Amino acid sequence: MNPLEEKTELEEKIEQEQKREKKKFWKGVLCGAAVTLCLAVGVGIFCTAIVSGIHIFSSSEKKQVENKLQIIQAIIDKYYLYEDEVDQDALEQGIYAGYVNALGDKYTVYYNEEETDALQESVSGTYTGIGAALLQNTTSNEVVISKVYKDSPAEEAGLKEGDVIYQVDDHAISDQSLDEVVSWIRGKEGTDVTLHVVRDGQQLELKATRKQLETPTVVYEMKENQVGYIAVSEFDEVTLSQFETALNDLESQGMEGLIIDLRSNPGGNLDTVTDMLKLLLPKGTIVSVKDRAGNVEEYKSDGSHEFTKPLAVLVNQYSASASEIFSGAIQDYEIGDIVGVTTYGKGVVQQILDLGDGTAMKITIAEYFTPKGRSINKKGVTPDVEVEYKADENDPTADNQLDKAMEVVGQKMQSDK
Repeated sequence: MNPLEEKTELEEKIEQEQKREKKKFWKGVLCGAAVTLCLAVGVGIFCTAIVSGIHIFSSSEKKQVENKLQIIQAIIDKYYLYEDEVDQDALEQGIYAGYVNALGDKYTVYYNEEETDALQESVSGTYTGIGAALLQNTTSNEVVISKVYKDSPAEEAGLKEGDVIYQVDDHAISDQSLDEVVSWIRGKEGTDVTLHVVRDGQQLELKATRKQLETPTVVYEMKENQVGYIAVSEFDEVTLSQFETALNDLESQGMEGLIIDLRSNPGGNLDTVTDMLKLLLPKGTIVSVKDRAGNVEEYKSDGSHEFTKPLAVLVNQYSASASEIFSGAIQDYEIGDIVGVTTYGKGVVQQILDLGDGTAMKITIAEYFTPKGRSINKKGVTPDVEVEYKADENDPTADNQLDKAMEVVGQKMQSDK
């Protein structure tokens, strides 16, 4: 039977659909919402935003789109083969996501409730868990503890690096994804989770009490010849204090030069990166942000903490957004050398808005410029010293880019003597 010949039945179905109260889409898209969410991602501005009175369509356009959606729904209801598998909520969420995706901007994104919760956790840099990093073997699905953080519930419970987790509470691990296993381990603060692990051939049951933890976004150490090394994995809310602690500790150890490693750092909070740069830059503009109306906001340093020792910043092709604000400012003020390869080239700012129902939207709102007025969008920051990473099969720990940064800082330390 040709579906196109059943116009009368289909029209009747559409009339029935119109009488039903399927108004979720228009409540979400056409009515607008009061917005009060403070979040940031990429180089999103961390602020309170309020959106109200949004009018997307005229009444005739609204009716046209609404009718088309109802026709599509009626066709699905009448003809779709796998009718028992239809998820109405997923269809609704798909409408919102598709509407935003149609802008063609990969940085402008719609987040459902679950994604919004995960986003809020990731940008804050805090989570409720046990303080252990996990890895999963893609072949065997074996889940292994790769790191136990100091003073964490995992450490207190006696968990160790290399422990193989085969069960979490009553959940036996078989073919689950790592994300699902992590979701079993995380939970409400103050509650217990029992991890069943294998260590040296022995099965152990270890109980940990979940608590609020900071994501460790900064690691540091003193390398040879009193060269400090600080690696920053992302710019979260917690990163500033971690960076400041690292910088102060290295200074107290007699640091004579510094390497800041931003390789594969995807970015983060705009306020965080500018506050970190205030600990290094002389007096002046750190970055300027320009919106679509031409309004410009400048972030400035007062120069009270200017860093004057030899400095190198390591970057690669995955260093993006806030990492490029950082490296671009260091380069413009000529207080350090950028070492590595050209960065990603994300020179736009996103803001995240709460849509009022537990969902959110990240939207591109502005472009940023380095202290000298350079736009790095789709261009990246070109290093002062270019060196591509080359893996050493005989020595997996070898790092030729870090070696070059050590050389650059070492030469400047010698010239300063």
